[in-house]
Amino acid sequence: MGVAIDPRGVDPRRGDETTERADDHASHLEQALLQARKLIESTVLLHSRRLTTPSPVVRTDGARLGDSLAPLIGGARYSVAVTLTGAGAFENAVIEELDRTPSRAVVRVLCNVPAAEGVAERLRPLTRVRPEVRVSQSELRGIVVVDGASALVQTQVQEPEGQVAVVNDLGAVRALELLFAGAWSRGRKLADHLGLAPRLRTAFARTVLEALRAGHTDETAARAINVSLRTYRRHVAEIMRELDASSRFQAGARAVELGLLAD
Repeated sequence: MGVAIDPRGVDPRRGDETTERADDHASHLEQALLQARKLIESTVLLHSRRLTTPSPVVRTDGARLGDSLAPLIGGARYSVAVTLTGAGAFENAVIEELDRTPSRAVVRVLCNVPAAEGVAERLRPLTRVRPEVRVSQSELRGIVVVDGASALVQTQVQEPEGQVAVVNDLGAVRALELLFAGAWSRGRKLADHLGLAPRLRTAFARTVLEALRAGHTDETAARAINVSLRTYRRHVAEIMRELDASSRFQAGARAVELGLLAD
């Protein structure tokens, strides 16, 4: 059976094909618009999240230091790691806030040699926490790391006193936590440090110990330190007696063991 031809000479089948093509085009256009809409919506959502996400590093001045420390230390769940290097605005604020640490968190305080006695005295009045304290020969900068998730870092010395950076980037916080752990493992307990004779904690004693460890002759060491040979030997004898060392090599090894010299 043949196909009826429109009196105007138009094949009805071609009209159906044209309509189908038009419908397909409209469908494709609708899908494309829907995809474009989803893309726009996801872009807007991503942008809004970026606007509300905390910056990985935020600087704050000394006047706001307590405001930054309070939620950081007060919200600790597992651990608070602190390094202290003196008696400035940063140390004052940190020690004051430490006594508000939740009892569930372990507190570790690492200080350098010059700050050791002062830190011991200032931590003694704390009532809510009993931090573990160690003394490090390493060069330190004031930091606070909480739960390995957030940190606060004392900025450069030349900047205004008390200025700090609040660090939210997990990679950076993890790096700070690892640096603290390394220095902590090499530090010595505060009680052991304070139990050493005062003369062993002086810069002069460390210079003598370095000379002993390096194997310098008494003459060379005395000349380098700018003291008489007799004075140098007297100091060596006193240091060896304090370290209970029977040889100069043993004195150097003992000094490393006690943290008086870096390994």
